[in-house]
Amino acid sequence: MNIPLDGPLNRPLYRPLDCLPGRPMDRALSGCAIAGQLKSTSPDFASIASSLHYQSTALGMEIETTENGSGSTAFSFGFKTPHTMPVRCNVTRWRNPSRHSPVTENTMQAACGLMSVHGRASGKLQPLGLNYVSTLTAALALQGGIAASIGQLRGLSTLNSNISMGSAGLLSVAQYIAGATASESPETLLPQHTAHATGFPFVSLDGVVFELETLDAGPWRKFWSAIGVSSAAAGKGWSAFLLRYAKAISPVPEELSSAISKFSYHRLSQICTSTGMAICPVRSIDVRAQDEDSKRIWLQGPWEFLFETNFKENLRDGRSSRAIGDLPTGNLPLSGLTVIESCRRIQGPLAGHLLALLGADVIRIEPPGGDPLRGMPPMAEGCSARFDALNRLKTIREIDIKSPAGQAEITDLVRHADIFLHNWAPGKAVLFNLDHEDMVRINPSLIYAYAAGWSTDSAGHASSSSMPGTDFMTQAYSGVARKIAENSGTRGGSLFTVLDVLGGVVAAQGATIALLNRCMNNTGARVTSSLMSAATLLCADDFQNLYNLPGRGAPASKSIIVNIYITKRGKIAVECRDLKTLARLAEILDAVMYTESDFPQCLDSLFLSRTANEWAEIFEQAGIPSAVVIEDLAELQTVAYLQPDLSPGPYTKVNSPWSFT
Repeated sequence: MNIPLDGPLNRPLYRPLDCLPGRPMDRALSGCAIAGQLKSTSPDFASIASSLHYQSTALGMEIETTENGSGSTAFSFGFKTPHTMPVRCNVTRWRNPSRHSPVTENTMQAACGLMSVHGRASGKLQPLGLNYVSTLTAALALQGGIAASIGQLRGLSTLNSNISMGSAGLLSVAQYIAGATASESPETLLPQHTAHATGFPFVSLDGVVFELETLDAGPWRKFWSAIGVSSAAAGKGWSAFLLRYAKAISPVPEELSSAISKFSYHRLSQICTSTGMAICPVRSIDVRAQDEDSKRIWLQGPWEFLFETNFKENLRDGRSSRAIGDLPTGNLPLSGLTVIESCRRIQGPLAGHLLALLGADVIRIEPPGGDPLRGMPPMAEGCSARFDALNRLKTIREIDIKSPAGQAEITDLVRHADIFLHNWAPGKAVLFNLDHEDMVRINPSLIYAYAAGWSTDSAGHASSSSMPGTDFMTQAYSGVARKIAENSGTRGGSLFTVLDVLGGVVAAQGATIALLNRCMNNTGARVTSSLMSAATLLCADDFQNLYNLPGRGAPASKSIIVNIYITKRGKIAVECRDLKTLARLAEILDAVMYTESDFPQCLDSLFLSRTANEWAEIFEQAGIPSAVVIEDLAELQTVAYLQPDLSPGPYTKVNSPWSFT
């Protein structure tokens, strides 16, 4: 797609426009536009286009649908603002241009190792059953266009932003790749060796599937003691419970599941209340759609923006403006901008990591003595490989945020910062005197980004706010876990951190959107995103159908064959989206003589004649979506077409998903 540019590269840039005092902005990117083939693109990119359409609409952008697409090998769209030259955003299947095989969501999950991580809990290689990589790709592609526009406003000539589905897929499992390739005792966690039938989620006497959660060992011990489980078994269960976030496995002792199965869900809920445990049934998306806040969040998109309406008044009081920020110190669009990050676990640190990959100077606040997760094995050069995968580009400051001196130190850092990012528990910011209202008084142009668990409501309201806002509880409450279960043939969701990863991407995206708005309108902002809003983004098409509203993108199509086959060496994932592709597959396999009923059964034996790599080359030439299934994540670094996305070292690092020209 050719996107017209408004004049030569050295055209003077528009300066940001001041917001009128007290004037609220309906949408963060009102006045901006996106142009592309968002409704009739190639099947490889249809889900990306649909998610991009949804996100752009939620942001208030004008949608300009074009008819001339980029063909089946790439997907492009233009991102335009009133004050910059258009940015061409290019989305490819792979970063390596020599790879031409058509892809689907499922074959991409197989090729990037996501299918293997998800399969650890069940012992079977299986897709998530969600358009996960496609949703990540759409969010990152839009963020790349927004970041490039910020770069232009700051004096860079960034006219192209590039990303691939493969890059997004590898980013999603970066910490798992780090664990599998660490220089000291790397983890080899293959699905066929890690299955445990009695793991999460649990099932009650009356058949309710549910999740349990606590952030402290005390409630855990009390709960299991109350239902008759020995302290030794509860202790082993606690160790298994903690493995969920790090390793995507949870080998819970049989005694725990057996004890729980003797109680009704109602009785278990009562015991949870008395012991301090949290419990949540695995709900369907249909049930989630009936919640009071569901439609509002879907229409709003995965972020809530509150813009500083007293900006000019604060400037009159002598507080300085950093609308555009300091001049770039490098070629990346956010270089020279400062981010203060105070986050734990995955969601918040990943958001900070993405901003660092865009060039920002990220100062990470850790408690005195450092974050305890730095010492979690496997290690690489004295630091947890998983931890380093999310934090390696940051400057560390050890500060006791609970002390007045520590709070004053953070306040001083924020005075000269562009973004403050945290994912503290609800109410902690006010308790620390580090809430948005506290910080905006000293830095009215600050982007205050809150990566929450449940709510994107500025008032902090959420029907689920009494439960810990963690990945697996949010999966259960949002309907994501049930959707994964139905499509994967499992009991509940995934022990892969589905929402922590997507939530981190959404949080970084929201902060970047607010930065662009600041550059254009000279106003600070508070932006809130959450794991729950990330879940809504992941299931946006489901909500659109449930609310009977017009479609926002290309309709999803159901494939004829989606399966994993054992070959002479290795496994291969194959997907046929239509009868023509199925006919080509039958011809290649010399299976045209089989009847329609016999055909699926004959495939298992036919695939044994060649290796997975040989079949992949044949199918690439025939235009049949396929991928060699990566079971051991350490093997990713040996795959030629993934090399541009990976860097060897003490562990294998996943490179930035973006490139700018």
